[in-house]
Amino acid sequence: MDITRKADLRTVQGPAERFTGQVTVTGQFQHPAPSRVSGAIVHFAPGARTAWHTHPAGQTLIVTEGVGWTQIEGGPKLEFHAGDILWCPAEHKHWHGATQHDAMTHIAIQEAIGGSPVTWLEKVSDEDYLAPVAMK
Repeated sequence: MDITRKADLRTVQGPAERFTGQVTVTGQFQHPAPSRVSGAIVHFAPGARTAWHTHPAGQTLIVTEGVGWTQIEGGPKLEFHAGDILWCPAEHKHWHGATQHDAMTHIAIQEAIGGSPVTWLEKVSDEDYLAPVAMK
């Protein structure tokens, strides 16, 4: 058993080519095979978001604070809140982030297939980001 203590978790800035706005990534982990699971705690300042991306085995997001938006390409933009759990199926192009006025933090969990847990794509346009939220 291995325990990483909170005091030992490293926080880094989310790379500008993968995120728009102020994003920090804390406690990023990916264990050696046979494990395929990786994850991190990701904090988005208001207005911050991921670029479009896919996951070969899908992604689970556990929202711990705030309010966010997410969208699968071609689908409605949805709002989520602290306490919600999101599932994005494998190979679905999507994005997620904070709302325009609220910060958001989630724990992201995904599996690597072929050595990678994610394929990063283009940035989300302001038009897509600011589109109306679907009522659901």
